[in-house]
Amino acid sequence: MNTIGTGPIEERFRRKMNELAGFLDEYFNGKRKVDKRKTGFILLVFPFGHQGRCNYISNADRADVVTLLREQLAYFEGQPDTLKGQA
Repeated sequence: MNTIGTGPIEERFRRKMNELAGFLDEYFNGKRKVDKRKTGFILLVFPFGHQGRCNYISNADRADVVTLLREQLAYFEGQPDTLKGQA
């Protein structure tokens, strides 16, 4: 079974990711109320290679993130094969 995207944030990343999420949200949105924020973010933390799982945190609704990721993947798949990645 592929568990790369299942489950909660791994304990070894939980504190750091929550701290970063709080920092990023305040950095981009100031101290605005949740419904007044203007900028969303997604933080994905994963081990290099093909083992392990992807840890995810965001200040956006999951449904909006799913739509964004689908659109971003379609964009990436339309890019020329000259792009090289290491992930």
